[in-house]
Amino acid sequence: MVRVLAVADEPAQSVRSRVRDLDVDLLLAAGDLPWDYLESLVSLLDVPAAYVPGNHEPPASLGRGASPRGMVNVDGRSAVVGGLRIAGLGGCVRYNAGDHQYTQKQYVRRARRLVRDAGAVDVLLTHAPPLGLGDEPDPPHVGIAALPDTINALGPTWHLHGHIHPYGMVKADREIGSTTIRNVIPFSLLDIEPRRSA
Repeated sequence: MVRVLAVADEPAQSVRSRVRDLDVDLLLAAGDLPWDYLESLVSLLDVPAAYVPGNHEPPASLGRGASPRGMVNVDGRSAVVGGLRIAGLGGCVRYNAGDHQYTQKQYVRRARRLVRDAGAVDVLLTHAPPLGLGDEPDPPHVGIAALPDTINALGPTWHLHGHIHPYGMVKADREIGSTTIRNVIPFSLLDIEPRRSA
């Protein structure tokens, strides 16, 4: 069993203050968090960590494969991190000229490459949710149309995302087949059993 701390979008000082008591094995970040916050979590936890960019990343993230210190960038690829195979797709659906934004057609191409290269995974880590499954109707928060097929092809136990701010309200988990989809803003603790040899 791998104990995972997943974070996104909103720094939670309560997590940072009690992070050593959480006894986690892996840190996952679904984007739009200050890099100094993520790097402090990595330092405090001293565990493997993976990351995908959101649509409000710092300028340093614009370099190919850039990531906060101590974190593996899984945007558009998969990697075994902390005993789990993680696949990732960062950014969100294009709504302006900002960085890490893609059209739905671009996401289809990115998702196809990911499925071809990743194989079966334990966790799909994205910034934005699937279209119609936890997204919002306003242009900045529309979900990714390619994700349901991606989830079906990769078969992860969990699909973790951020981007849709709950503003203090609990967002219900959703499901596609045997995959549970969770909005992890500001943080979520999960116990994940590796289903495949990592």
